[in-house]
Amino acid sequence: MQKRIVLGITGGVAAYKSAELTRLLVKAGHSVHVVMTEAATEFVTPATFQALSGNPVHTALWNSSVSNSMAHINLTREADLLLVAPASANFIAKVANGIADDLLTTLVAARTSPLAVAPAMNRQMWENPPNQRNVEQLKEDGALILGPASGSQACGEVGMGRMLEPGQLFEEVEAWFQPKLLAGKRVLITAGPTFERIDAVRGITNTSSGKMGFAIARAVAEAGATVTLVAGETALATPLACQRIDVKSAQEMLSAVQTHVAASDLFISVAAVADYYVLNQSEHKIKKDAHILTLELAPNPDILASVACAENPPFCVGFAAESENLLEYGEAKRKRKQLPLLVANLVQTAMGADDNEVILLDDDGQHRLPRAPKQEIARRLVAHIARLYPRWKEGR
Repeated sequence: MQKRIVLGITGGVAAYKSAELTRLLVKAGHSVHVVMTEAATEFVTPATFQALSGNPVHTALWNSSVSNSMAHINLTREADLLLVAPASANFIAKVANGIADDLLTTLVAARTSPLAVAPAMNRQMWENPPNQRNVEQLKEDGALILGPASGSQACGEVGMGRMLEPGQLFEEVEAWFQPKLLAGKRVLITAGPTFERIDAVRGITNTSSGKMGFAIARAVAEAGATVTLVAGETALATPLACQRIDVKSAQEMLSAVQTHVAASDLFISVAAVADYYVLNQSEHKIKKDAHILTLELAPNPDILASVACAENPPFCVGFAAESENLLEYGEAKRKRKQLPLLVANLVQTAMGADDNEVILLDDDGQHRLPRAPKQEIARRLVAHIARLYPRWKEGR
């Protein structure tokens, strides 16, 4: 889904982050056209952005190389988004009050594309009442305000005003472009492995990385839903706009699901939940000796089944990770748990990998999603869910 993005850069030390943002956008297949204010060129050279974007960098309002010398008109033609990052307090004040005295502010005034702004400034400047009024004015005028964040600043202080990191801005842009197929829906998702305690330092777990579940959480949030993510132990960052609940054991995961499922329209069970827990747990570390250690295992609750068989269940999506007989075992699981949709994949190709290939099983049959990055698989899955959900809702 290639988009044409005009990236505006104003004067501020955060301009160095925009180089990485440009790289991420280009890597994702977008066409990036950079516009820099005169002050911005004091922090990073135009040559840097020209090399990263592969396109000429625009800095002057009048440019004889541009048709009719009207870069402020031509640059927005067919642009899908005008993103200004960093956006200084001075730039925000100008735009909020309709001032157009350089290329970038004139471009904003003459644009035909949506505007997104990533503020970056000292915390006192951010909190300054006139600046807050200007930001509110931009919101009222329809601009998307991305950030800022709180953290260490170049001036040595700590507080609000720090520009979002390049990866965060990239996710915000990608999310903005996604169709809002699940707008207004409340979605509960489980992801990652569970950990069943043996003693004070040992436990039983599995090789699930949580990547697929987190990708789905991000894709669902991109689609406009309110997302609650119940996550087993993983080092993955929380996807944008998701409420995260961290758990360890299957019982803790079940408890979190039971707390939130009644308020959910959809439940997507991606977590690799351990089938058993240890009955004879030790409070202290079991000392190693020459004897065989015997563990007594008992079945864990089936979280997905408990939700799917409830009196008024949400739309349930299950996952089947198999090492053989994928379609046979997957379809049997779907029917046994009475699921409208099940996602089947082989553990040999999915666990821990950054890409995946899956088969969607529903009442209409099989739907293959060929190998692709897990984020792309997640977005395709969301599109399929969005098609099935209204029909399921009508049939209840």
